Amino acid sequence: MKKLLEVLGFLALVQGVLGLVHEFTHWHVGLVQRLGFLDDYGVYASVALLVLACALLAAAESRKPG
Repeated sequence: MKKLLEVLGFLALVQGVLGLVHEFTHWHVGLVQRLGFLDDYGVYASVALLVLACALLAAAESRKPG
């Protein structure tokens, strides 16, 4: 379970960063810019992904190994 939380946290972190990169540089990277219903909310969705990543990684740290 710990490894799963770490992987999900890492993926959320990467997608949040790529979403912010897209919003500020207009590179076409990341999942957030590909979802049509998030057109005007890309920055908010990316920040939410970063917060989710921090929560997932913190939860993974609090779990026992194994």
